[in-house]
Amino acid sequence: MRRSKISTLARFAWALLTIAPAFWLSAAPASAQQGASQYSMQEIIDSGNGFFGSTSGGLAKVVENAFAKYGLPNGYVLGQEGSGAFIAGLTYGEGQLYTKNAGQHPVYWQGPSLGIDYGGQGTRAMMLVYNLPTVDSLYARFGGVSGSAFVVAGVGMTVLRNDNVVLVPIRTGIGARLGINVGYLKLTRDATWNPF
Repeated sequence: MRRSKISTLARFAWALLTIAPAFWLSAAPASAQQGASQYSMQEIIDSGNGFFGSTSGGLAKVVENAFAKYGLPNGYVLGQEGSGAFIAGLTYGEGQLYTKNAGQHPVYWQGPSLGIDYGGQGTRAMMLVYNLPTVDSLYARFGGVSGSAFVVAGVGMTVLRNDNVVLVPIRTGIGARLGINVGYLKLTRDATWNPF
């Protein structure tokens, strides 16, 4: 009788040891999975330095500011854009969206602006993407967040939002154009000339 109780206890203990790790592995990683789909600050800085072609203290400061305000992005875009303005302006760009769990996808952006704004420029752009639930959620209009301009050593960022998805474009050499115009960016899957 005593032997059967010990045997039952041993089987119960063995079952617990077998099942518990599976339970913890399935229950715990909600945050671990989320962390696995996000980019660290160092990953973004390394990618930005490689893309912009030089190690820039300004880039590191701007990225640090974005991370302090918005946390870890779950995607980013690398691309090129051209813009021009004479009071009213237009911006056109194209690039590639990078994600850890949904691969790479082409993205194009266009947008009008209005403000005290003259001249033209071509720049490389990196956009940090936050709270992106699906790739399709990126293809939308993103409006500016008031007071979001931030510039350090010729590298600047603005903040755009569409519902919960936050887009943080980072550009080099943008000078006086940053923060003195209002507008939006429309991101699309295919190239188009229509900024509206």
